[in-house]
Amino acid sequence: MSSSSSASAVPPEDDVCSVCHDRFRIPCQANCSHWFCGECIIRVWHHGPAVQACKCPICRRLINLLVPAPLSDQEDDPQLHRILGEIQHYNCIFGGAPRSLTQRLQDLPFFIRRLFRELMDPQRTLPLVFRARMMMMVALSAIYVLSPVDILPESLDSAILQVCWGSLDSLMTC
Repeated sequence: MSSSSSASAVPPEDDVCSVCHDRFRIPCQANCSHWFCGECIIRVWHHGPAVQACKCPICRRLINLLVPAPLSDQEDDPQLHRILGEIQHYNCIFGGAPRSLTQRLQDLPFFIRRLFRELMDPQRTLPLVFRARMMMMVALSAIYVLSPVDILPESLDSAILQVCWGSLDSLMTC
């Protein structure tokens, strides 16, 4: 895929999308002047972190603006409207414009779904599961310490402390 130094309204005719290696469907130009299919670049964004702009697959610069090429022959296509809506959503999030609290609250379900999907992604599970497990252990420990309900009997608490302090004493004498 070629990169032109100046922004143009339509992609070069002999060019193809660098993601799908096919002719452009709903062509979009990134702020780095590279062209992609609208669906392809949105898929690249959905594959990455939820709260971070995607990087250009060619030059690795952060994409903070996607400009769709003018289309006239597919005005009634529902997929076109869906992709253009996602591009508009992407531009709203990463375009640099200030966002109100209500806009952030409206985007919360979207980000929660994306974060949950990232947690379930087998390519990223180990660091995220480890981090989630550590946060859960800290939260459960805090709940146990602050809770008025005594889950473990007092005699067990002293035995646990003796084991822990005994281990620390043996480490200190070495």
